[in-house]
Amino acid sequence: MTSPDGAGLRTGEVAERAGVNIQTLRYYERRGLLTEPARSIGGHRLYPPDTVALLTVIKAAQRLGFTLDEVAELLDTGRRRHPTAGLRQRAIDKITEIDAKIADLTAIRTTLTEVVDARCDSLTNCTCADCPIPFLTIGTATHPDGAPA
Repeated sequence: MTSPDGAGLRTGEVAERAGVNIQTLRYYERRGLLTEPARSIGGHRLYPPDTVALLTVIKAAQRLGFTLDEVAELLDTGRRRHPTAGLRQRAIDKITEIDAKIADLTAIRTTLTEVVDARCDSLTNCTCADCPIPFLTIGTATHPDGAPA
C-alpha cells in the first residue's frame, strides 16, 4: 500500500513486505545500499515501491554468502552507466571460498568423529589412549626464554 498521496511506501510497509525489520532498513540506508528516501510533509520516509525488490535481492545475495560490502560493490557496479561484469567473477570467487570452508568443515567433522570414537573426556586432561585433538599440548610447551607457551 502506498501513502495516501501515492508518493511511496512508509518504512514499516517496506520492512514488512521485504521481511526485514525497520532497523535493518535504516542500516542499509546508512550503508548506502538504499538511496535516501523522500520525506512526506510530516517527515516520514517514503520509499519507492521497487525498494522491496531491491531488499529481496540484497537478502538473496547474503544467503548466497556475499557480505554487505560485496553486495554494495555489486549494486554500485550495476548502477553505473557502463556496468562491469563483476557478478560472474565474484560468484566464481565465492565458490572457491565456499569450497575451502567445506574442506575445513569436513576436517573438523572428521576430528570430532575421532574424538567421539576415542571417548575423549577433556580438552586439557584427556584420558583416552590416542587423543585425536591436535591442540592438547597447547600451554605445555615453553618459549625459548623458558616461559610457558
